[in-house]
Amino acid sequence: MSDVAVMILAGGQGERLSILSRQRAKPAVPFAGKYRIIDFALSNCVNSGLYDVAVLTQYRPHSLNEHIGHGRPWDLDRERGGVVILQPYLGRSTSGWYRGTADAVYHNLFYITRRPYRDVLILAGDHVYAMDYRPMIAWHRERGAAVTIAVQPVPWNEASRFGVLVTDEDGWVIDFEEKPERPRSNLASMGIYLFRRDVLLDLFTREHPDAPEFIDFGRDVIPYLIRTDTVAAYRFEGYWQDVGTIQSYWEANMALLDDEPKLNLYDPNWRIHTRSEERPPAKILEGAQIVRSLVSHGCIIRQATVIRSVLSPGVIVEDGAIVRDSIVMTDSVIGRGAIVDRCIIDKHVRIGADAYLGWGDDNTPNWLEPTRLNTGITLVGRNAVIPPGIRIGRNVLIGPDVKESDFASPVVSSGETVNPVATVVWS
Repeated sequence: MSDVAVMILAGGQGERLSILSRQRAKPAVPFAGKYRIIDFALSNCVNSGLYDVAVLTQYRPHSLNEHIGHGRPWDLDRERGGVVILQPYLGRSTSGWYRGTADAVYHNLFYITRRPYRDVLILAGDHVYAMDYRPMIAWHRERGAAVTIAVQPVPWNEASRFGVLVTDEDGWVIDFEEKPERPRSNLASMGIYLFRRDVLLDLFTREHPDAPEFIDFGRDVIPYLIRTDTVAAYRFEGYWQDVGTIQSYWEANMALLDDEPKLNLYDPNWRIHTRSEERPPAKILEGAQIVRSLVSHGCIIRQATVIRSVLSPGVIVEDGAIVRDSIVMTDSVIGRGAIVDRCIIDKHVRIGADAYLGWGDDNTPNWLEPTRLNTGITLVGRNAVIPPGIRIGRNVLIGPDVKESDFASPVVSSGETVNPVATVVWS
């Protein structure tokens, strides 16, 4: 696989994840307790024998850059090959901010010309999946396609969120629509493109009078190549999830709690690597009750109850507290007697004693973000401090750095928002 260059597109803002991605790039959002979303693409690369990896960042790259570092957790700290982080820069006529996925690759063409690569694998850095890329590469080369797109069927009611393809009987793509209002197919692009290098270089270095400006792969490049060259669809049968919404992110975490989850984090033959802090083992004290949950290292569960939840490193659950159907991120503290029900709690949150988050049965959508918070999940931003004894309903948005004094009432009704503006960069 030394003749394949990998470019991971990790500059997306991920607005549909609300405050989880407001001050961090979407690929840097924590997932499954100890991981970040980008860990899956990076681990898939090294598990597939691909060690020439460029990560293209743009939006809020600080935490992503810090997480990846020199690439040691993924065995990508190499003298030859390894991982490099490429950011937008100024200095020549073709430099500047990336305007789209294809434009990001265009700005970094030097990366794929430094060695005699045969193919270029372009990945989205914000999907959760375990995939060996080698069968796709072999299939692509056997067919001699200009570009091969990894695809998977999705539910019809979700197809409008994706680029969808129509193929003929032999698997060649004959039509492609990017996020259509009325999809004609439910065969979705996984955001994985395998280009012959000569095709990719030709697109960006030669004039194409009948072509649009190549800004996005889905909107511009793929439709053009369908008309002028050969585009193949490679069907992937394994687990793959776009965690681009609050609901899909919550569901993907909860799915890990199944007896036999579709994404097996415990497969010794397909490790998901990450940058981990040195923390002590999780401590479960006498009287604690934990049911079907992921509890990361450094957690302390006192005489409390944790049911169907995912706890990141360093979470503390005090005596009498109940955490149910929730995701609680690093170093957050659930106070004595507090209840957290169907919530996503970001890092370093302090929840006061006897507070109740996810209270009641009212499912009124959030007034500020009605399309993002409408399924009963309450979202709490990083560093927020929740007062003791407060009742907070469902679909509530609590912004980062909120203080006890920001709560004007002992009850926050479902669908309300408390100080959603973030002013600091998080990791």
